[in-house]
Amino acid sequence: MTEIAEIRWEFTFEAAHRLPNVPSDHKCSRLHGHSYTARIYVSGPIDERAGWIIDFANIKDACKPVIARLDHYYLNEIPGLENPTSERLAVWIWRELESSLPLMSAVEVSETCTSGCVYRGPRPGTS
Repeated sequence: MTEIAEIRWEFTFEAAHRLPNVPSDHKCSRLHGHSYTARIYVSGPIDERAGWIIDFANIKDACKPVIARLDHYYLNEIPGLENPTSERLAVWIWRELESSLPLMSAVEVSETCTSGCVYRGPRPGTS
């Protein structure tokens, strides 16, 4: 019997942004910052010998370039994040990591302790 599990690895980063597509009187239209938390989920079979799906160090290594591009930057200036909502940020992180983490099952982004987004990758048959 194959045992399937899901693990997660978490990182934080500080970044500024504004939402350009909301009304000008919306508070998020103004420049502001967040202490973001991102969680990367990986799901798959537990290796019989190693006892894990993937080494947490492999997830950490894959995330290092992503963290370097986000931490202490103005998100709106990063290609693909011109409208950096939590949803767009989660999709962007997914796209940055999908080639190096093929078993990735979700990306969760929290911009505050009470709000965030979970993205589970593109769905077959959708554009």
